[in-house]
Amino acid sequence: MAHSDTHVHESDPACAVAHGEAAPPQGDRVLVAVFASPVAGYLLRYGADLGYRGILLEPDLDLAEKVRAEEPAFEVTGSPPAGLDGTADVVVTDHHRSELGPVLRDLLAYPPRWIGVMGKPYHPAPHEVALAELGVPPETVARVHRPIGLNIGSRTPPEIAVATLAGLIADRNGRPGGFAF
Repeated sequence: MAHSDTHVHESDPACAVAHGEAAPPQGDRVLVAVFASPVAGYLLRYGADLGYRGILLEPDLDLAEKVRAEEPAFEVTGSPPAGLDGTADVVVTDHHRSELGPVLRDLLAYPPRWIGVMGKPYHPAPHEVALAELGVPPETVARVHRPIGLNIGSRTPPEIAVATLAGLIADRNGRPGGFAF
């Protein structure tokens, strides 16, 4: 049942925002998508609509320049961005890249709010081996989430981005995600 009385929303700020009666809260949310991929592009585009400042971390400088020319709407960097802090959510979009271990090791030196690696839960987690080989302590490796996103059966890059962003929103808001309330 739709409600039309604006006084109903006075005690529920989220409802007031959803109905356009109040501005959404502004924050310094940062979304770092690691490695140029179709999923990274959707994450950054959709993330902008959710209030994230998007950054693509692409260590392959030639690929980074190509992406920078095609996608001027977000920052592109070859190394972890300066000032990466507890407001940042980091999503590694390709677990097959040879740079996976060093990039994750460097990111884990910062205190991002959340860091995760895409991949199917029934496949081995290559980041664990890569980080162990670099001498990263197990308790630091344990900060990396995998699998990530809500389990909605996503298969395409846009669906994977939606599931991932929904999972980040749920985590940020202390909710389990899915249909459990």
